[in-house]
Amino acid sequence: MSDGAWFLLKALFLGLVEGLTEFIPVSSTAHLLLVGDWIGFSSGNDKVFEVVIQLGSILAVMWVFRERILRLVRGFFSGDPQERRFVANLAIAFLPAAVIGALGIRYVKALFHHPGVFAVTLALGGLIMLWVERRPRHARQPGDRAETEVSQHASAHALEQISWKQALAVGCAQVIAMVPGTSRSGATIIGGMLAGIDRRTATEFSFFLAMPTMLAATVYDLYRNGAALDEAQSLAIVVGFLSAFLSAMVLVRAVLAFVSRRTYRPFAWYRIGLAAVVALWVLL
Repeated sequence: MSDGAWFLLKALFLGLVEGLTEFIPVSSTAHLLLVGDWIGFSSGNDKVFEVVIQLGSILAVMWVFRERILRLVRGFFSGDPQERRFVANLAIAFLPAAVIGALGIRYVKALFHHPGVFAVTLALGGLIMLWVERRPRHARQPGDRAETEVSQHASAHALEQISWKQALAVGCAQVIAMVPGTSRSGATIIGGMLAGIDRRTATEFSFFLAMPTMLAATVYDLYRNGAALDEAQSLAIVVGFLSAFLSAMVLVRAVLAFVSRRTYRPFAWYRIGLAAVVALWVLL
């Protein structure tokens, strides 16, 4: 196999890794960078590949939630107060990371080159998840009955009832997730739960918040670094993007089904175990 074909095969594999980890609280960025390092995949110093292919996963979510998005758009332009409130909350949650990201992206990306950071953030995030899952929850959302009985309509209603203070709490949590290894989905879901949102609704809000966040990150990264990409890197991004899209399409519904019945404890223990592996790798 030629070097070019091998490079694209690695990009395909990393796209699968991205799609399978983007929407579970284990940090897709940490997995992309660690696995990429372990298999010898070099995407360049600016890590454009790792940022851009995440948009493939986001487009998969947009496809899965297309009916809800269309209803949101129609309601917003027709003056529906609940849909406009939902859009306003998404904007509130998006702004903190947008501002901090624009000002400090250079310092954030510098952390991408230090695997020891992943060991700390993975372990710390896992411990926080275990703590949050042990806390008694009194979610201030409609439908406090068993989550397994929450219908899609009821979930949508709960999304529309999130307060601006809860949205801001999720947005602040997303800022923390800029540190690699933290997990954007994990931080926003746990942040929502701490703010009083039930697990399933926090997960869905995290999905919707990922749309403007990752779209903005992709456009910004391509604007800054797109001209420096060579043909091989550009093709690798296309392959990884498509791979992430297809694998995420499979996972999104599975994640929602999982959180309707179970806690995030398995992911917490996985993070702690991976942190131990990374720590040993760094030390040895």
